[in-house]
Amino acid sequence: MKMWSGRFTKETNALVEQFTASIHFDRALFAEDIQGSIAHVRMLGMQGILPEDDVECIVGGLRRVYARMEAGDVDLHDADEDIHMAVEKMLCADIGPVGGKLHTGRSRNDQVATDMHLYVRRHVHGIVEDVCAVQRALLDQATAHIETLVPGYTHLQRAQPISLAHHFLAYVSMYERDVSRLIDAYKRIDVLPLGAGALAGTTFPIDRHAVAHMLGFGDVYDNSLDAVSDRDFVIELLSIVAMIMMHCSRLCEELVLWSSTEFSFIELDDAFCTGSSMMPQKKNPDVAELVRGKTGRLYGHLVALLTTMKGLPLAYNKDMQEDKEGMFDAIAQVRSSLRLIAPMIATMHVRTNRMDEAVTNDYANATDLADSLARHNVPFRQAHEIVGKLVLHAIEQKKMLHELPLETFLAHSPVFTDAVYDILHPRHVVDARDSYGGTAIAQVRAALARARTRTNDTDAWLHAHWAFIARAQALLIDEQPIA
Repeated sequence: MKMWSGRFTKETNALVEQFTASIHFDRALFAEDIQGSIAHVRMLGMQGILPEDDVECIVGGLRRVYARMEAGDVDLHDADEDIHMAVEKMLCADIGPVGGKLHTGRSRNDQVATDMHLYVRRHVHGIVEDVCAVQRALLDQATAHIETLVPGYTHLQRAQPISLAHHFLAYVSMYERDVSRLIDAYKRIDVLPLGAGALAGTTFPIDRHAVAHMLGFGDVYDNSLDAVSDRDFVIELLSIVAMIMMHCSRLCEELVLWSSTEFSFIELDDAFCTGSSMMPQKKNPDVAELVRGKTGRLYGHLVALLTTMKGLPLAYNKDMQEDKEGMFDAIAQVRSSLRLIAPMIATMHVRTNRMDEAVTNDYANATDLADSLARHNVPFRQAHEIVGKLVLHAIEQKKMLHELPLETFLAHSPVFTDAVYDILHPRHVVDARDSYGGTAIAQVRAALARARTRTNDTDAWLHAHWAFIARAQALLIDEQPIA
């Protein structure tokens, strides 16, 4: 018999039971479900709604259920419906009818919302840690390659030489924005819905703020309808995760390109590549490619939930059961991707000789030549044309600009002097861009120091907020006083 079967005269159709069951995926919430239940029943005891003996009996039973679930010593079936019913069923089997008192003053609607807030909050903390690990790998590579020069690209065509560290720091900056978004979203995740009931609250004299304190939440929902129907926090997470994966995909695209024979700028460690079943010479950057491929999948999860939520009236609707599988998968995929990218970056070999050859045998210093003419009062558009013709001449002669004789430069403009060869040197080109945020070596060193400081600030945030997450986790094994 279902726990809600009192007004029904027929058993649930087997296909309906299979179709509506969520136990095969929401079982991932078992720890959060039990955390929320322990806090809830402790509050019921504090408020005199349940006798203390019942509270201790229920808490002990819930902890035993948690131990069984954690050990994998549980068989769950479609008939269990969802993790909430499964936990309550196991609790009642363990302690008898008193287990049925657990659900006093709450609904599965506010219960599942609480589970998801707890789950998302914990994993947001973890994703921030994972992003920081990638940032540190990039910062370490940047530190080792401040003075390594590499072509900078626009339209995938060589544009201007830059410090390789400057290139890596661009990704550090992208991930900094991701961390900032996650930390900001945390404020909206760190809100407790429990106590909202099915939609309108409860007739019992509960203390929602006491439950929030036990679970480490910073706030509670003001409106019971909003509390059970809000999935903005999941949509926001999926949006942030989609952007994180977009940044990962861009980075991985460059790793794929740069590790190709045509570029040969880097070599990825063997541990992060695979071979071909047919061609023995192949070394394929499969990890980078698969991260790139998974990105579209995570975009889909975001669009799917937005579409699910767009037409739902208040408050809870069964459609909202579709909020979980995409969320679980998005979190799993972004975390596994980040955890592979960090060591892949840390262990990759940079071929500095190939990069040096690329910046030397190139026309990416042409802009500096035009700038030098502009500094001698030649209108930039005219300077641009003069240098363009010089580049064309050099290409026709199969030479680089620095290989042209001074007479050729003078033939195009009398403003040129023999200082032109210093101007064309790649290191001069890089150091000339000494504006804040530019690629000059001095600017890159300063940017690297700033980035490390911001990463340390994130570490401090992680440490501070772990205490609140740990408070909820301690409920599963330890006594947890309110004050």
